[in-house]
Amino acid sequence: MSAPSRLRAAILIISETANKDPTTDKGIAALQEVFSRIAGDRWDANETRIVPDNAHDIQSSIKGWCDGTDPINLIATSGGTGFAQKDVTPEPSLMLGIRHAMLSTSLKVTPFAMMARPVAGVRNKTLIVTLPGSPKGAKENLEAILPQLAHACQQAAGADSRSLHVGGTQQLEREAGLKAQSTVQDTSKHQHHHHSHNRSHGHGHSGHTGPKAHTKPEDRSVSNDPNAGPTQRYRESPYPMLAVEEALKLIAEHTPDPTILRSAVNESIVGCVLAEDVTARESVPAFRASIVDGYAIVASNHPLVPSTKGLFPVTGISHAQAGEVAKLGTGEVARITTGAPLPPGATAVVMVEDTVLRSMTEDGKEEDEIEILTDAIKEGENVREVGSDVRAGDVVMRKGEGMTAVGGEFGLLASVGTQEISVYKQPVVGVLSTGDEIIPHDRSGDLKLGEVRDTNRPTLLTAVRGSGFEAVDLGIASDKPGALETALRDALRTVDIVITSGGVSMGELDLLKPTIERSLGGTIHFGRVSMKPGKPTTFATVPVKPNDSSDRKRKAIFSLPGNPASAVVTYQLFVLPALQKMAGFSPPWGLPKVKVVLEHEVRMDPKRAEYHRAVVEAKEDGLLYATSTGFQRSSRIGSFKGANALLCLPPRPGTLARGEKVDALLMGKIISAL
Repeated sequence: MSAPSRLRAAILIISETANKDPTTDKGIAALQEVFSRIAGDRWDANETRIVPDNAHDIQSSIKGWCDGTDPINLIATSGGTGFAQKDVTPEPSLMLGIRHAMLSTSLKVTPFAMMARPVAGVRNKTLIVTLPGSPKGAKENLEAILPQLAHACQQAAGADSRSLHVGGTQQLEREAGLKAQSTVQDTSKHQHHHHSHNRSHGHGHSGHTGPKAHTKPEDRSVSNDPNAGPTQRYRESPYPMLAVEEALKLIAEHTPDPTILRSAVNESIVGCVLAEDVTARESVPAFRASIVDGYAIVASNHPLVPSTKGLFPVTGISHAQAGEVAKLGTGEVARITTGAPLPPGATAVVMVEDTVLRSMTEDGKEEDEIEILTDAIKEGENVREVGSDVRAGDVVMRKGEGMTAVGGEFGLLASVGTQEISVYKQPVVGVLSTGDEIIPHDRSGDLKLGEVRDTNRPTLLTAVRGSGFEAVDLGIASDKPGALETALRDALRTVDIVITSGGVSMGELDLLKPTIERSLGGTIHFGRVSMKPGKPTTFATVPVKPNDSSDRKRKAIFSLPGNPASAVVTYQLFVLPALQKMAGFSPPWGLPKVKVVLEHEVRMDPKRAEYHRAVVEAKEDGLLYATSTGFQRSSRIGSFKGANALLCLPPRPGTLARGEKVDALLMGKIISAL
């Protein structure tokens, strides 16, 4: 049998960004690599094009390849398959062909291939498939279906089905490079092969791949399928247990970079960090000014100039207010107040303490003559020269400096005439509780069996605002895959970072991880941390295309444990550094670390690092002393009452004795016993 002829494929990238700058596109190279590697002897994939997220441009490109005298066999589009307003690829494709179940095929290869709106269809003699916009997702989907596409394209081109199927299904699989399906007699062999890739749960159902520790996120197995039911969920987490330091490195690496914006110099910039240097528009002072109350005079350092000692007529007045001041001549003085401009001609100011009033004007309302009691007044004395504080053009604040609530930075910018500055946008944080058992903390009436008052959401909202960031209350989401997905999608379009609590452990209703991975197309960078409390803490990023923008952005999700103390500890330890990075703070991010002396014995955990709630106070000897807040169970929010620090206890058996020093992370002001 002769080798099948080569088929022609076209790659269509739908991206506003790549359309403007083709050098940013990585999708074409990724898909061409798949064609070459998997079926290089069957396919030519040299036809490529990049278009914006525009239905007309997409349709025009597809029609051009499909309707000519020599139509392309396969068109693979990448991008525009999400739910944002500009994700229009499925719509024009549906007008050209029919939808079929591509999801089930691609998921047989990798769970990461699950897509929101995959479409495939036929126009004339051309097969069209839509792939996701990320190069990784597009590559995985194409890998899942490419072996079967040659046969589909041959049929679409009009080849005789009877002749194509002469060798049966097994012949088609061999031509496509696929392993033939096992027969009933091959069951034991198939089972052995299957278990080499999957972990059995012991209930007659296969599980999911359990990744090894320290794998990259893109190489790990995804979490439970939210639609699979309790018998298919993991019996142990597929996520490697990371040390706290490793988790913090991943947060620093994957937290989105800060966004720069222009802001007016007003109260709204308090808490912001400068994104560029600020130079003075004006000198301070802008005029020669007196630094004391007294009398402006024409003084000189030259020995032949008359002395300043003696009787002088008061010829004018200069107050610290706008207006014209008369010129001062030799032998005259003008009364002047602190901060007022020197009259033209004046070179120095005599303090009022060095003078005596000798006469008044005829109406008795003003000074007529004063006597200066000293001849030591020199040129420039008691005068603040133009630009002596700040000169126009000087750098008054550097990139990376923050605008504190104390007010000094705001006052400095205002003094030099700065009206607008570049700052890093402060992230807006959404806080969401999850669980059908959760009820608002302020709901009246007694609790029903199984109900739990929501303490995490108000506590985390308070913590975020106390850290200086804007917090948005996202309410409570149900433990249902669709409801949770909708809540997260809506939140990610309006806030910069989402904090959830609950739903990250191993229960059948713990759906946050699978929803992030499978429904939102996110990447979980870590799903377990070797710490106490807070082991199931999860950090992920999700690609989001805002309604008002064509540029897809990464946004962060922190899924914190449901136990109250765990949620607060992990916020302070992991979320706060991410917020500080997004706000443009300079590293190191996070809580300040100090050494403290233990006031009593503290027991340690032999396996996990512990963050023990404590009260730290300063004593007369200049040292800081720490006292535990008591019982440290992760569900006990009362362990935070009065706490201003977290003791960093290393993972080892035994206890730390009273008087030993340990590291502590300061969450609040140090109590003074002085």
